[in-house]
Amino acid sequence: MHRRTWISRSALIATAFAATLSAPVAFGQAKEIKIAHIYSKTGPLEAYGKQTATGFMMGLDYATGGTMMVAGKKLVVIEKDDQGKPDLGKSLLAAAYSDDKADLAVGPTSSGVALAMLPVAEEHKKILLVEPAVADAITGEKWNKYIFRTGRNSSQDAISNAVAQDKEGVSIATLAQDYAFGRDGVKAYKDAIKKAKVVHEEYLPTTTTDFTAGAQRLIDKLKNLPGRKIIWIIWAGGGGNPFKIADLDLKRYGIEIATGGNILPAMAAYKNFPGMEGSTYYYFGIPKNPVNEALVSRHYSQFKAPPDFFTAGGFSAAMAVVTALTNSKGDATANTLIKTMEGMSFETPKGKMTFRKEDHQAMQSMYHFKIKVDPAFAWGVPELVREIKAEEMNVPIRNKR
Repeated sequence: MHRRTWISRSALIATAFAATLSAPVAFGQAKEIKIAHIYSKTGPLEAYGKQTATGFMMGLDYATGGTMMVAGKKLVVIEKDDQGKPDLGKSLLAAAYSDDKADLAVGPTSSGVALAMLPVAEEHKKILLVEPAVADAITGEKWNKYIFRTGRNSSQDAISNAVAQDKEGVSIATLAQDYAFGRDGVKAYKDAIKKAKVVHEEYLPTTTTDFTAGAQRLIDKLKNLPGRKIIWIIWAGGGGNPFKIADLDLKRYGIEIATGGNILPAMAAYKNFPGMEGSTYYYFGIPKNPVNEALVSRHYSQFKAPPDFFTAGGFSAAMAVVTALTNSKGDATANTLIKTMEGMSFETPKGKMTFRKEDHQAMQSMYHFKIKVDPAFAWGVPELVREIKAEEMNVPIRNKR
């Protein structure tokens, strides 16, 4: 009788001890939401990636009122460096989902890396929120239902830029990098052009530093044409400066340069082109809303400088994540988030964005600008011509849903 009692008590103690050991794990799982942020900490797009990371963490802090908590759960961000390499990005995302038990992921910087990562999200049945990779294919033919994007896509870039250049009698040649971002960008731009004529496409390696040969081909295609002549540049990352083609005396042939927005250091080259028109995703002085005011204020306070192009993107991604998790009451399972995020609107430094149900692309405003040279700034200042609202842009649905 006493022996059975002793065994019974021992079993109870062992059971209680095992429960005590397992409790912190269960508690931790219940009280944390893990977010993997995979981006270019290093590599050719390092400057973009670092801005996104800064904006993302700043946005999470702002959206949670400094608590880093949503629905009673702690947000834990796991950062990984894809170095701009597709194979690495793919393996890092798989590891984040399986080994790190990330509930969802954000990133990457490069379109090539993003395209490699899309099937991983589908395989693991977890959300990948793309920011800031741009290629249309991400929410187009390569898309799956686990993919959402806060970053603008190539079509949004192209349609808004066409506003400034698509006029009768205009001849356009394009200069772009020979990879997904450049080729998708030019394709979308050509699709958006209705009145002008695109007479030549020039694609150069992403590592190009000497643009002489490519520029000469562009000049040869344009120089003898009548009317207004434009070289539209779509270029990303460090390395060479494509705006150096202006040194080849384009004015002698009546050729202008046009482009979209970029990070502030790259826009130093814009000072050489006063009056140049284009469209941008973001410039800190343009949007007038409380979220942008908060971003600008916080960034100046922390860095003594204004937030940049991709800082706003990271902040927007954070706003989307916190809005979604708040609406789902902290449920980070993919099916719940998909239902929550499809058609969801959320506030950003650019104003309201809305995830389109059909392809999960964030519909958003773009900004038609004209460059002004101001001695107070080290870059060409994009002065707002007008806001191009989301509903004004007929952004194609390119997926096969």
